[in-house]
Amino acid sequence: MAAITAALVKELREKSGAGMMDCKKALNETDGDLDAAVDWLRTKGLGTAAKKAGRIAAEGLVGVAVDGAKGAVVEVNAETDFVSRNDQFQAFVSTVAKLALESGGDIEALKAMDYPETGRNVADELTNLIATIGENMNLRRVQVLESEGGEVAAYVHGAVTEGLGKIGVLVSATGADAATFGKQVAMHVAATSPASLSRDDLDPELLEREKQVLTEQARESGKPEEIIEKMIVGRINKYYAEVCLLEQTFVIDGESKVGKAAEAAGVDVKAFARFGLGEGIEKKEEDFAAEVAAAAGGA
Repeated sequence: MAAITAALVKELREKSGAGMMDCKKALNETDGDLDAAVDWLRTKGLGTAAKKAGRIAAEGLVGVAVDGAKGAVVEVNAETDFVSRNDQFQAFVSTVAKLALESGGDIEALKAMDYPETGRNVADELTNLIATIGENMNLRRVQVLESEGGEVAAYVHGAVTEGLGKIGVLVSATGADAATFGKQVAMHVAATSPASLSRDDLDPELLEREKQVLTEQARESGKPEEIIEKMIVGRINKYYAEVCLLEQTFVIDGESKVGKAAEAAGVDVKAFARFGLGEGIEKKEEDFAAEVAAAAGGA
């Protein structure tokens, strides 16, 4: 039997677009014959994934998993919303969310983890799923939260089944009521999408950009610089109240600031993570009327 070298596996992977473990198996099945291995992958439907790789994948599911003081949230994208209702796809996202608990929040480490009962890793199992379902897919991101001496609460908005939906939120908190109150805060985060926990960890670039916009707006009023400076202070404080979680008005009661509500509940909110499906992905805009007209013209 021919020696199956790493270089040969790599070459087959580049040719076929199939996963590493599938390429290795194909070469073993064909005694190291590269062309025969390509054909073997094609018969199994595993050589088609590369053809789909350029397609925009902005749909899919966000998955969350919690184990006491540790939680993970992942986003797995597909091309159409239809796939989010596919049992195989749901099972994949759910399994990956659970595996992510031990990934340290490292996407490459997660992709390299063994996928249960397949002999493949996560990345190769995704390639297999692409070939099976017939859409481009992407394991886009992962985040893990840990709460030392506390709890991690989770909330999924638009859930299609337990732990899977359109928006996934984790909240790390400590205190006797951390689990219950943390769930309420997670629901709040899903609704308001705060930029940071507090003023201290707000992205300086975001703050500077806001200051520049507010300064230009104030100058257009024609007021003196000393008045403008006071105006900016007030408007920045209002900005903090809009984007910093602990300063936002709590959607649960519509009155308290989140930080004050947490204090009243005896809970200390430490961190949060929020994934909204497809956020930041440039989606292709379809012109249905033009598509129909083009089809009619070619008929």
